[in-house]
Amino acid sequence: MIGLDLGTTGARAVLADISGKIHAVHETPYELQTPQPGWAEQSPDAWEAAAFDAMASVASRAPRPGDVRAIGLTGQMHGLTLLDARRRPLRDAILWCDLRTGPQRRELERSLGIPALIQYTGNLPLEGLQAPKVVWVREHEPHLLERTAYILLPKDFIRLRLSDDCWTDVSDASGTGYFDSAARRWSSEMLDFLEIEQSWLPEVEESPREAGRLTSGAADRLGLPAGIPIAAGAGDQPAGAVAAGIVAEGDAAVTIGTSGVVFAAARAYAAAPDGRVQVGAHAVPERWYLMGVTQAAGLSLRWLRDTLLPGRHYSALVAEAEHSPPGARGLLWLPYLQGERTPHLDVNARGALVGLTTAHRRSDVVRAVLEGVAFSLRDAAQSIQGVGASVNRFKLAGGGARSLIWRQIVADVFDAPLRIEPEGRGPAFGAARLGAVAAGEFASVDEAVSATAVSHTTVSPNAASAGSLAAAYDRYRDLYPALAKVNRSAAAAQAAVNADA
Repeated sequence: MIGLDLGTTGARAVLADISGKIHAVHETPYELQTPQPGWAEQSPDAWEAAAFDAMASVASRAPRPGDVRAIGLTGQMHGLTLLDARRRPLRDAILWCDLRTGPQRRELERSLGIPALIQYTGNLPLEGLQAPKVVWVREHEPHLLERTAYILLPKDFIRLRLSDDCWTDVSDASGTGYFDSAARRWSSEMLDFLEIEQSWLPEVEESPREAGRLTSGAADRLGLPAGIPIAAGAGDQPAGAVAAGIVAEGDAAVTIGTSGVVFAAARAYAAAPDGRVQVGAHAVPERWYLMGVTQAAGLSLRWLRDTLLPGRHYSALVAEAEHSPPGARGLLWLPYLQGERTPHLDVNARGALVGLTTAHRRSDVVRAVLEGVAFSLRDAAQSIQGVGASVNRFKLAGGGARSLIWRQIVADVFDAPLRIEPEGRGPAFGAARLGAVAAGEFASVDEAVSATAVSHTTVSPNAASAGSLAAAYDRYRDLYPALAKVNRSAAAAQAAVNADA
């Protein structure tokens, strides 16, 4: 099976067999465009070139082309991809991390009201979702909507190029802002309000079901036989959850990548009344997910390195935290470098390093950053549990899981054991598992997960450290309300500078 993850920085493909062994991995990068401050766009044509390059590379590693039985797709969620009647992109896609739609989000919340939005979709129309982006395009580029014939999510643009079919899956559709996650269908109320023609939208299928087959033209580009089934797939977080085995009630994945995510599986649909936790249809039929997000997890460490310690390798930088005690000698890091989603839903939230004295050293700053990210992830986990999810088993994944000290800090902050997910079994691997189900190699996602289970290293919390960090977490929780007013002023000042620039 081939799994493709159309990420924010590149297209990553894996070739995996039925046992779960990964035989080949290839990633082809592409650029992130920032034409204005706070904007984030990418070329769908660049996606296509990178995706076909990555997939062709791993396909060439199969013993025989006919050994590839299925393709599964995943990728960055929320991106708005507009196509004309000839299925050509009308503009660069507007991505999940684009923040231009704050006014449109506020207007949707004012016009419809939060209770109605939660009733229709389970979620608020956050800046990154498609719904406020459609409103922005209608207000600023109306000529494009006049020519729009299709609205697709990023991974489904690649499906179109692979199969010539327009499909999406329930988990990715849940992140558009106009999908009824409870009923697992497009929300007619939201489509009417947003003036979106349902004919513009793809058909929706459950993640492990077939949604298209490889055309002869695409097959020639990949060096594969035509007719290979393509699974409906999933958004990157649900696909990553499948890879990590987060499919049963009580399981949650904590992921430290550029952003940080706490993702929990649920057997029953439940939405947060205030929308502070994202809800959606899981990649497993008849199950849902609850998700909390912190915008700048690994990004906090990257900012620290690039801004203050250029040239330092991440491993050497993180190792310095060993020389600082739990609690970082009273130093606190608020990781709101790009605003914050869970639990504050505040684009005006700002990062802060609080408590500095002449006694602090670089090791304290590094440790404070690692702890601040862990505190933000605990905020997300507690928000999920506040919706009613019973979470008692955690897996740690992502780049942050490779750091021995960071994984220990997270275990201590959560005061719970963490199972460490092996490297390589990320969203692309989850997409390959969904492809295996679509091809009939497994009867269900649960069977596929059980058949490819692996042993995990477990990190247990240190009682003494957990106590110190519990006190630090209480102080951390006081920072957001204490700084809210000054952060609003700072955001306004920054916006004014950007406008002048």
